[in-house]
Amino acid sequence: MILGDLDIAVECDQWGDCESLIRDRVMLALKECKTDTKGRPCELSIVLTDDDHIQELNREYREKDKPTNVLSFPALESPAAGELTLEPGPLHLGDIVLAHGVVAREAEEQGISFEDHLSHLILHGVLHLIGFDHIDEDEAEEMEALEIALLDQLGIANPYGSEAQS
Repeated sequence: MILGDLDIAVECDQWGDCESLIRDRVMLALKECKTDTKGRPCELSIVLTDDDHIQELNREYREKDKPTNVLSFPALESPAAGELTLEPGPLHLGDIVLAHGVVAREAEEQGISFEDHLSHLILHGVLHLIGFDHIDEDEAEEMEALEIALLDQLGIANPYGSEAQS
């Protein structure tokens, strides 16, 4: 997949300068995933926000009244992991929203750098946009294996522990 437009909206000051890292991770996920977009460039948007805003979105769209680290809103229909139903026109994959506070707390709790955790969540979010999911065990294993392989290319350890490598 070729990245066309990547819109990054920074809604809170805590994020600092991470746009280059985000762009690199999005490019990696799209390059390594073999979804056929018929040569059309892909577009997506990323919102870097705070815990309060993501809690509102999580409550509204997932009926979970708590902040979460990342939400993905795919714009395209996906019949199977890595497959997309393409309509004519621009290929907007969807939106990813990340909450700084949750991402920072999780990184600290896991004893990893903020950048490594953010890298994982960006890859995870992009995979959701192109049709991967982790609702059932088989889907979760496929998605986690792909995440682990992508993170390995970046020199980032497996975030799921040894059980995910089976």
